[in-house]
Amino acid sequence: MSKNVLMVVTSHSHIDDGKTTGIWLSEFAEAYTLFNEQGWDVVVASPLGGKAPVDPASLGEEMDPSFAEAAKRLENTMKLNDLSHERFDAIFLPGGHGAMYDLPTDQKLQSLLRDFYESGKVVAAVCHGPAALVGTVLSDGSPLVAGKRVNAFTDREEEETGLASHLPFLLERRLRELGAIFVAAPNWTAHYEADGNLITGQNPQSTIAVTNAVIDHLRRGGTSS
Repeated sequence: MSKNVLMVVTSHSHIDDGKTTGIWLSEFAEAYTLFNEQGWDVVVASPLGGKAPVDPASLGEEMDPSFAEAAKRLENTMKLNDLSHERFDAIFLPGGHGAMYDLPTDQKLQSLLRDFYESGKVVAAVCHGPAALVGTVLSDGSPLVAGKRVNAFTDREEEETGLASHLPFLLERRLRELGAIFVAAPNWTAHYEADGNLITGQNPQSTIAVTNAVIDHLRRGGTSS
């Protein structure tokens, strides 16, 4: 059965003067390609709509042809304010450091994430994508991540990027502060956590595993377990 997936990417393109950022292309492209191969309908959206920025550091000299095809979908993203959760079966948030800036505070995204989660629909994110979850509060006033097993880009990995001191917060630390059960793997190894309909992955190396977990969840009916 065909499914509908909403992929939400950052609109933020800089860390500070002289440091550009955006979406980490492989995290978007690998997930988009796998969903597309299922024959599923994928809508790509961002807080501002229009062209979404790609982190230059994620553009390799020999880009996978599928990445180039997927990147075309970033040229004209839909605006989050024009969407609702009803038509979708899952929401997927790839990372890139840009996600640390606009996704945690975007009110429309926070309401979408709450509605997806409370409707029993899949909420998935990888690497810095889980930054969107730090601002999400459920209808009972509790943080969405409180008491949930989650994974995201770790503080140790962030130290290795050399960008930790430039960011608005450290993602692992913030998730822990919100009461999440953060389960980390060794740096740069593929790892994800699934807690009911919440699926989160650690780093770019984890994108395929997270995406396959989403596909498996939806093929089993998309119910929480």
